[in-house]
This record gives sequence, structure tokens and C-alpha cells, in this order.
Amino acid sequence: MGVDDEVPIDDKAKRMRDLLSSFYSPDPNSTSVPPNTSSRFATLDTINTTAFDADQYMNLLVQKSNLEGMLQRHVEMAAEIKNLDTDLQMLVYENYNKFVSATDTIKRMKNNIVGMETNMEQLLEKIMSVQSKSDGVNTSLFEKREHIEKLHRTRNLLRKVQFIYDLPARLAKCIKSEAYADAVKYYTGAMPIFKAYGDSSFQDCKRASEEAIAVITTHLQGKVFSDSESIQARAEAVMLLKQLNFPVDNLKVQLFEKLEQFLVDLHLESKELPPASADQGNLPESATFAAHEASIREFSEAVRAYRVIFHDSEQQLSRLAQNIPKMHFEATQQHIKKQLASSDLVAMLRIIWTDVLLMDGVLPEAGLRDITMEAAHVAVKQYVASRFSHLLLDISGAVVKVGNQMEGIEEENSLQATLEASKKAVVQGSMDVLQDFRQLLDENLELLSKLRDLVIDWVQEGFQNFFRKLNDHFLLLSGKKYPAGQDLSFHEGIQRDKILPGLVLVLAQLSVFVEQNAVPRITEEIASSFSGGGSRGYENGPAFVPAEICRTFRAAGENFLQHYINMRTQKISVVLNKRFTTPNWVKHKEPREVHMFVDLLLQELGSIIKELKSILPEGIQRKHRRSDSSGSTISSRSNPLRDDRMVRSNTQQARSQLLESHLAKLFKQKMEIFTKVEHTQESVITTIVKLCLKSLQEFVRLQTFNRSGFQQIQLDIHFLKTTLKDTADDEAAVDFLLDEVIVAAAERCLDPIPLEPSILDRLTQAKLAKAREQSPTS
Repeated sequence: MGVDDEVPIDDKAKRMRDLLSSFYSPDPNSTSVPPNTSSRFATLDTINTTAFDADQYMNLLVQKSNLEGMLQRHVEMAAEIKNLDTDLQMLVYENYNKFVSATDTIKRMKNNIVGMETNMEQLLEKIMSVQSKSDGVNTSLFEKREHIEKLHRTRNLLRKVQFIYDLPARLAKCIKSEAYADAVKYYTGAMPIFKAYGDSSFQDCKRASEEAIAVITTHLQGKVFSDSESIQARAEAVMLLKQLNFPVDNLKVQLFEKLEQFLVDLHLESKELPPASADQGNLPESATFAAHEASIREFSEAVRAYRVIFHDSEQQLSRLAQNIPKMHFEATQQHIKKQLASSDLVAMLRIIWTDVLLMDGVLPEAGLRDITMEAAHVAVKQYVASRFSHLLLDISGAVVKVGNQMEGIEEENSLQATLEASKKAVVQGSMDVLQDFRQLLDENLELLSKLRDLVIDWVQEGFQNFFRKLNDHFLLLSGKKYPAGQDLSFHEGIQRDKILPGLVLVLAQLSVFVEQNAVPRITEEIASSFSGGGSRGYENGPAFVPAEICRTFRAAGENFLQHYINMRTQKISVVLNKRFTTPNWVKHKEPREVHMFVDLLLQELGSIIKELKSILPEGIQRKHRRSDSSGSTISSRSNPLRDDRMVRSNTQQARSQLLESHLAKLFKQKMEIFTKVEHTQESVITTIVKLCLKSLQEFVRLQTFNRSGFQQIQLDIHFLKTTLKDTADDEAAVDFLLDEVIVAAAERCLDPIPLEPSILDRLTQAKLAKAREQSPTS
């Protein structure tokens, strides 16, 4: 057993297969070696073949093996013999059981088959008997069967003939009962007979049937075009017409033309859709909306029926359905050009979207959703731009309307009314615009929800562009900029040569209001309700930049205020120019009173002060009085002229005094006359007075005076010192400029001998008394 365990399992399996193969082999000679095989090809493996030669095997084994190997081979062969004996014994036992089982099965089969042959013979006899009787019956009934079949064919032919003769009556009954499907079935069934015999035997029947079919065809056509019929009934009518060889293509064209006309009758391009702000109890408007909805549903059902009837009509119907949003948005854009409320726009978009969803369910191939989204994108953007345009028009109207009414009006509150109306138009108009845009964002409408980020960007960009256009428009109204072609509508109210200084002052203060009040409030509203967006991309920067707007209007306010000062100064300069160019100063007579131009100058300054008080706020009181001023704020020329020179009568002494004043000026600190203009009453009027006095000084330097002319200038300036002391904020600078006028006149005088102070005071008091007498009646 120890030797047997050392034999590899694969070799044992191989030997077992060879053993079984040799045992069950049908040809014992199939594995034998041919007898003529040479012994030199013999090996030790031939022991398992039928041609095994023991002597030759032993000789070969002795030659190839030593004693130890032969002993080992002996042990192996003994183990193999023992194993083979065991295997053969097991095979015998297994085959014996099979043989016993097969013997038992054969015995049972023999017992079951006993008597079966007799039964099979009896069955065969009975089958033969039945067959012989059946042949006899068939032989006896053959002639009758042939006769019956012939009669049956004749009967069928007679029924067909009878059907042909009865066909007109049947068709008439079908027409009466509207059983058009049965009528078409009857007629198509008779068509082969009519084609064969319709011109001979059944001519009358054919003619009557064709007349009935013509009536049926007319009824079917009417059924196809009838909107009261169901889609299935109309489709069935078309199928019946096809069976009757009716030209359905012509019918298709006519039905499509009817759909086109139906769409035209809706009048979507001019229909006044009911606004959302209307009272829901308003029966005419609600009835209009219901009628529109019913019409669209009817149209969609007609399109559905057409598609069911004509299966290859998707492209044609799609082109037709795409006209619905197109016509809707054409009407919407016409409404947007007017001043349309956002609630009305939302109502229109809701109706459009409802119609599109209804049609999209019937005809999704048309892509109405995408088309509507693109059109809504354009319409909402146009609405946002339109609202800003109307806001600009409202502000312009508030300024221009009151500005035109200001001509000839002297009330102090006229400019204040203009400014308040303009402020209200800016703030309230902007808040109304934001409220309208906020309603667009708050609406739960899919069409607007997809445009939310774009609307936010459009609102921010719109306000940025609006303030830029508003600044340009202010420049047009003030005359500082010529109108472009597209801005002519904004500039129709005011002509460039009739621009009032008060309007420019209103624009200056309105610019300040925009910078300090309107822009911060609008910025706060945008931050709270219109934050987000971002569809324009971060690389383009923010859409709304309040700091830039504030800088623009801050600069605009300063420019408008300076423009107002220039306009007022130019008007006064005209009076001064006329005053100094009209008389002959070399031949001027001795002064007897203050000249009339002083009254005109004071009158003009008084009207300016009224304008400023109605528009600008009061500033901080910081007047520079002469008593509070140091030597640096008092002209070096005023003291000598006022004290010493006026009491001297010698001309040479006066000229020496002028020389001394020039030398003293070199050692005095230069006074700062012109400072930055602020948006206050005192700052503006002070600047205007300084500019006027500076112009007066320049006009004086262009003339040559005699003694009387110089004294007239001295008297006028002395009176102005008395009347202007409470007008300007910087009294020291005004006194300095007035003294400069006197010095300039003295420099241009041939004999600069001034009037005595007593005479100046007497003439000045007389002028003041006369002014007080005229004041109550004026």
C-alpha cells in the first residue's frame, strides 16, 4: 500500500481509463501494434498493449535498468497488478447490477406486451370498416353535394345582384341616419361590379349610387370643416373621403387656410388685453379675457384635429403656431411704447405664457417656449428702457414746464415750486420705477423667473445710464451743451437764447439734491431689492456705480452754479458797459446826484438775492467787517484817498498821494478776493458782487475822466459802499474792490480832485431819502 500511495494520481487515472477502454473496446485489435513493427521501436510502455512480448520486455528492462531499478520496477508492477485486480472486481460488480436491472425490465415488458397484438388487429379491422362505410356515403352523396354547391353559388350571385339593385336605397338610408361609414363600405364593395357591368346591366344602379355618394361626399366635407364635430369624427370623415378617392390634398389646403383665417380673426396684434389692475368685477373686461381664452382653446383644438387628420403636417402647423407669440409681443411692444404699468405688463405676459403652454401641449415640435422666452427677453428689456425714458421725460417736463411759466413772473416761490416739483419728479419717479421693477421680480411667473438675473442687471444698468442722460439733459436745459439729434424731443421746451438764469440755479441745486439725497436713497433700494444679477459677468464690473454718479452731479452742481453766476454777471456787465460807453467823460458835468445806473445795479442785485433766497440755503455768518479786519484786509489805497487826499485841493499833491499808495501796496499783504463758490446765498451773491465790481473797475480803466467825471464815480462808489455793506458776505473784500474802482478812476483822471466828505454824505443821504419815499409805492 505504501508503494501504491507513491504512484501519482494522474498516472493512476490514465491507467484506469486505458483499462476501461480496453474492456469496453468493440475492436480488440484497434490498439494493437502492427506485427511488422521493428523491435528497435519497442519501449517499456508496450506492456499495456495487446502485442506485448514478455521476453523482449525483459531484455529491454535488463539493458536499461540496474538491479536496484529492477527491484523497484518489480515492486511497482506488483502494486499495479493488485490495483488492477481490485478495479476489475469492482467493474464486474457494477456491470452485474446493471445486467440484473436490465433482465428485470425485459421481464416486465414481456408481461405488458402479452395480448397487445390481438387488440391492435381488432382496431385495424374497425378502422377499415369505418373507412369503407365513409367511402360509400361519399359516393352516394357526391351528386347531391355538387348540386348543393352549385345552388349555393347561384344564391350568392343572386344576393350580389340583389345588393346592387338595393344599393341606392341602402345609401339613402345611410344618408338619412348619417351612417356614412356603412355607406362608403357598401359603395366600395360594389365598385368591382360597377367597373365590370356598370355601363350595361347596372347602369341605373350605378348612376343612382354615384348621386348618393356625391351627397355623402358633400356631407363628409362639411363634417371635416365643422368645428362642432369631434376630432375623431373629423378624422374619420377624412379617411372615408380617402376611400372614395376624393382629393384630400385640396381639402388639406382649404382646412389650413381656415386655420390661418381663424388666427387672423383673433386680432392678437391689436387686441386690448385686460390689465391686471382692473376690477375683477368689471364684466366687459372679464368677458373679453374669457372670450380670448375660449378662442385660443378653440384654435388649439382645431390644430390638434388637423394634426390627427393629416399626420405629416407638423412643420406647417409649427410655422403657423409660431405666429401666436409673435403677434402677442408685437401688441405688447406697442403698449410698452406708452407709459405702461408693470401690473399690466405682467398680465400680458401671463396671458401670453398661458396661450403658449396651451399650444405647446398640442404642438411641442413648434418650440414655442424657447421662442417666447427670447421674445420676452426683448420685451422686458424694452420695458425697462421705456420706464427710464418716461422718467427722464417726467423730470424734464417738471423743469421745462415751470421754467417756461417763469417768464414775467415775479413771485419768490416760483423757483421754489420748480425745484420742489423737480425733486419730487426725481425721487418719487425713481421710487415708482423701482416699485414697478420689484413687481416684475415678485411675480410667480415662469417667464419672469428665468429673466430675474437679467432684470436686476437691466435695472442697475438702467439707473446708471439714466443718471448719465439726466446730467446730459441738464446740460441741454442750461445751454451748456447743444442737443443731439436723438435728444431733440427733450429740448423742445426751451430755446437756447431764452434760457433763464433762475432755471440754471434750479438745475444747480437739483444736481446737489441728486448727489446728496436721490442717489443714496436709490442705492439703498437697489441693495435691498435688486441685489444679485451677475449675468453681465464680473469682468465687466458692477452695473450700478453710485460713487461715479455722485461725482458727476457734484461737478455738475458746481458748473451750473458758476454758469448762473456768469449769466447774472454778464447781464450786469451790459448795464455797466452802457453806462461807461455812452457819456463823454472828458466833458462830464459836475455831479449833482447818484447816477441812475446805481439804481439799476442795485435793482438787479435785489432780484438776484430774491432768487437765491428761494432756492439756496443760508450759509454760516462769517462776514469780514472792516472793524474786525487787520491791515492785511484793508486796501492800501483807501485810507489816503478817504482822509488826506479829499481835503487837499492841489493836483500835484493828489498825484503824489497816488504814488505813495502804490508804494504802500508793495508792503501790504495781498488780499484774497475770489474764493470757492459754495451752494449758499451769501457765497453766491458775494461772488456776483465781486465780479461786478471787478468789471466796473475794468470799464473805468478804459475811460478818461475830467474832474467832474471822477467826482461822479466817487459819489456813485460812496453810495454803493453804503448800500452794499449788508449785501455781500465779505465786506472787507467789497470795500477793497470799491476803493480799487476809485483809485482806477483817479489814475485815469486828468484832474483827480475828489469831493469833500461832507458833500458826499449830503448827496448820499438825499439819494437814500428819495429811495425811502419811493419804496412804499413801488
